[in-house]
Amino acid sequence: MGGPPDNVTGVMRAWWFSGVVCLVACGGESGSQIPTGGAGGASSASSGSDSSGQGGDVFNPSGTGTGGNGAGGPGQETCSRELVGVIRDFQISHPDFENVIVTDRGIVEDQLGADGKPVYAGNPTTPSTTGQANFDQWYRDTPGVNQAIPLTIPLTEGDPGVFTFDDAAFFPIDGQGFGDEGNAHNYHFTYEIHAEFTYEGGEVFTFTGDDDLFTYINGRLAIDLGGVHGPQTATIDLDDRAGELGIVVGETYPLDFFFAERHTSQSNFRIDTSIACFDEVPLPQ
Repeated sequence: MGGPPDNVTGVMRAWWFSGVVCLVACGGESGSQIPTGGAGGASSASSGSDSSGQGGDVFNPSGTGTGGNGAGGPGQETCSRELVGVIRDFQISHPDFENVIVTDRGIVEDQLGADGKPVYAGNPTTPSTTGQANFDQWYRDTPGVNQAIPLTIPLTEGDPGVFTFDDAAFFPIDGQGFGDEGNAHNYHFTYEIHAEFTYEGGEVFTFTGDDDLFTYINGRLAIDLGGVHGPQTATIDLDDRAGELGIVVGETYPLDFFFAERHTSQSNFRIDTSIACFDEVPLPQ
């Protein structure tokens, strides 16, 4: 997904780049799309006309003219304000669930694995996990151990330029998978999201939740909230950590997100981000 045309006005350019990271939601209705312009004529937010006098402005992707995707046609490239992922439901009997309550940093390595999954760092265990074989089941389809259920979350704009998903009772699979197992909710699951975004500069990404959360940007661990604990918060300022993450303004990078809910009695999940657009990528198996 590219930036705006070179001849877009300063005001329009500021509007365009207003969103880029604070892990939760992006504007308006669920599933809304942001059209991105190409190398065609300048867009007009107010009149729906571009430099050729025809449609093609950023609020009217069906317009014609030299705006749109640079080819003058009705179509435009779009990016999503949704995060697409998969829940994996587990049973209470899994050794890593309903185990202990402890903050546990260092469950995973700093670099994402070649298969797109976190690499277990226990030697041979960590305070809240019971070894690599059991941990490797968290984010991999394992018959008889977990059940995969697709889940998409929308990002909606609250404060200007901040996109949020906020659920203080995040129980998205009640009654599904292995069921609630006699509890008030289905408390035992993981959640995996993969997306891409273009780093424009100035983005911030914040996550608040329980239990574990591992967020990777450009394949490098950016947030580690490992362990079984109450709500905890971490923020990534991409500019401050650009060198560490190996990211350069104007380039597109993967965002890989791994969450786990491992204990009764609460489940909090909040993302706040100034990243305005995400591109969906296939989930690694």
